[in-house]
Amino acid sequence: MTSENTARPGVRRLRADRARQVADVLRQQVLGGTYKDGALPHEEQLAQEFGESRNTVRQALDLLRTEGLVRRVPGSGTLVVADKVPHGLNRLQGLAETLHEHGEVVNEVRAFGPVRAPGPVARRLGLPDGADVVYVERLRRLNGLPLSLDLTYLAPDVGAALDAADLAHTDVFRLIEEVTGQPLGAADITLEAVNADAHSATVLEVPRGAALLMLERLTALADGRPVDLEYVRFRGDRLTMQGRLLRDLP
Repeated sequence: MTSENTARPGVRRLRADRARQVADVLRQQVLGGTYKDGALPHEEQLAQEFGESRNTVRQALDLLRTEGLVRRVPGSGTLVVADKVPHGLNRLQGLAETLHEHGEVVNEVRAFGPVRAPGPVARRLGLPDGADVVYVERLRRLNGLPLSLDLTYLAPDVGAALDAADLAHTDVFRLIEEVTGQPLGAADITLEAVNADAHSATVLEVPRGAALLMLERLTALADGRPVDLEYVRFRGDRLTMQGRLLRDLP
């Protein structure tokens, strides 16, 4: 039987810490499609692979069950029950462009029209205080599942050229490029975890207070003019952010 603590002498780790480390590796394997037949190896096999006890492995699997990724089936072991879809962070793409291989992305336009821009929004878009912008609120579904709630402020000349039907059927990045006649250039992003407020929880069909991934993205055209400021709340239980980073040393 595997030792309860296989760490090197002088390194003490609680079982909960070791279970979390096992769960981190298993989570990535589950989400990356390592277990394509849907079944994880038996606990004994996992314990041997990780150099941990069965109790530690069992605790790690409990963590994944709590997240809704796996479930235990008597006679069948531990099975994958939920997948997360990847959203790339290394290219400037809209959600539909990123997820087209995973199914149908549908936009439900919940609000659309001109509004007075809050001061910070106007400044981020390079507009004078008090300027109008076009506000868009969309619920994005993947294969019918609510996946993200997008709150978008568009530069007035860009937004004025769009209508709700455009936004329901075409990715906003593609629409911006069509309207302006030039490609998008770059975007500044911030990604953080937030709790679902009552409105977001209802729309995204998650418990109030559930963890969401919040993406703030300011997108500019190739000439550097900012035209799109978005606040996107993603369901953290159904989407994972992926990318490849290169280290640019001086």
